[in-house]
Amino acid sequence: MTVTDRVNYLVENYQLNPVFAMRIASENNDLSHGYIDSLLKEKPKPFVKWVGGKRQLLSQFKEKGLYPPSGFNSSKNTYFEPFVGGGAVFFDLLPMKASINDINSELVATYNSIRSDVDSLIEELHSGEYIYDKEVFLDIRAQKTDTISDLKRAARFIYLNRTAFNGMYRVNKSGQFNVPFGRYTNPQICDETNLRRVAHVLKNVQISNTSYKYVLDQAKKGDFVYFDPPYYPVSRTASFTAYSNNGFLQKEQSELRDTFLELHNRGCYLMLSNSDTPFINSLFEPLKDEGITIHKVQAGRNINSDSAKRGKVFEVLVTNY
Repeated sequence: MTVTDRVNYLVENYQLNPVFAMRIASENNDLSHGYIDSLLKEKPKPFVKWVGGKRQLLSQFKEKGLYPPSGFNSSKNTYFEPFVGGGAVFFDLLPMKASINDINSELVATYNSIRSDVDSLIEELHSGEYIYDKEVFLDIRAQKTDTISDLKRAARFIYLNRTAFNGMYRVNKSGQFNVPFGRYTNPQICDETNLRRVAHVLKNVQISNTSYKYVLDQAKKGDFVYFDPPYYPVSRTASFTAYSNNGFLQKEQSELRDTFLELHNRGCYLMLSNSDTPFINSLFEPLKDEGITIHKVQAGRNINSDSAKRGKVFEVLVTNY
């Protein structure tokens, strides 16, 4: 069987996305049920909880025939995720060639620590310093990250993510993490097995901590870029989950739209998620004659001070294919 035949077999018989299927087909000739089943069981998952993560939406993306783009050749072209966050889409696709980025330096330090020395990170998390206790949590939360090693920054990030309220990431204007202690029964702070799996798939991935606009210097025709920026707030009080101490409001969203259009004209495959608001729709609706389409998907949102406002909300998914 050719690589293409193996990809088609995996897609048809295991309902894998074609990008992940290409990775398997290119690295293995064994298509036995037992072997493929073991690969699927060992597939890594996001190592952090992330508010607004896309795992719950992937099935809708697929049902709409939008994910991944059928023309994307993952054996030759690169997948870019400039706002990687928890990486739900990256870990679902697991492309052969990938570049991920985030403006959050704590998160990127964690990705890099997992890739470069996962054994030391696991050892640090098992050191006895990172226990589920409110006083310990407050002490670790208060640490100044510019005075500790990258390894300890990574351990701190994972610990806070696993023990803070709802896995939120929020900082104040000084850039200091300020999410309160969460109430859990027995949180798993160190998932050693998954961290090792993540380290394996990150080996050849470009990881950067810069502006999302870096894609303008790297992405070329045929590449696939997925933008999942900080969402435009649906109300004046809805932006409480500040992703960084810098806002991402009308000016920044407009600049992102311009970047999207420039990459579209270059011939990249593009997908962008955001809140379903009049402003976001007004940015992309005028581009429909350019071949850019706004789709609507439903997402569950459980973080709101008013419980009556929790539940299903609409989001937009913008594509140029």
